[in-house]
Amino acid sequence: MQNRHTDRLKYFSELAATTEEYFMPYIKTFHDIYAGTEVLEIGCGEGGNLLPFAKAGCKVTGIDISVNRIKQAKEFFSSTGLAADFINANIFDYSPRKRFFDIILCHDVFEHISPKAELLDFCHCHLKPKGVVFLAFPPWQMPFGGHQQICRNRFLSHAPFIHLFHKSVYRKLLQLGKETNDCIEELMNIKSTSVSIDQFHRLVNRSKLGISDQELWFINPHYKQKFGIKPRKLNTAISRIPYFRDFVTSAFICILRPKS
Repeated sequence: MQNRHTDRLKYFSELAATTEEYFMPYIKTFHDIYAGTEVLEIGCGEGGNLLPFAKAGCKVTGIDISVNRIKQAKEFFSSTGLAADFINANIFDYSPRKRFFDIILCHDVFEHISPKAELLDFCHCHLKPKGVVFLAFPPWQMPFGGHQQICRNRFLSHAPFIHLFHKSVYRKLLQLGKETNDCIEELMNIKSTSVSIDQFHRLVNRSKLGISDQELWFINPHYKQKFGIKPRKLNTAISRIPYFRDFVTSAFICILRPKS
């Protein structure tokens, strides 16, 4: 298990730095960001992605199903002196009093949710007419698309593609590595909710949202903070090859807008 998975303040700071350097400039090309811009993050965790928006004077709201993550988000934001509204709830049980948002963030959450079409519907229902959704996820077939880096076993946490084994083989491998039952069930659940780029495209095509832009990254922008590796987009020709591209894309990001 990497240190950042236990040191959540470090993880919070890394996410904030990545968002400020890469994701905010990307979003700004599709929607202005100014004081008063209303931003919602679904699955906000400790709130690191929201920090740069709060610094810009945006009105930020974060929602997460984890009690501990929301508690940490409130603590971390309190130490910065910046305002934010953090809510502990299941997004599908949450009704934001008919509030509409200029920007909705869904960063590394989509692959964890089973009712993906419902999540897209939620975004559409709570987005302002000219609002945008920033959505990012690691395609399932990428080397660590199974999130096995959370394993405590050193070999398993550094082993690429093991999540692609049949579920019975994968579970046995995790058991042999002496992972906890909670960790095993979390990884098996991620396997069951996985999503590829083509699957995502089909889901969006059936939704009330449309893709305004998309980027495929060979080296995830977040790897600069995590590993000191310079981010790099996937070769354009390779990014057009269905299925194969999923194996070499560490981050898929896109902007969604309501269909006209």
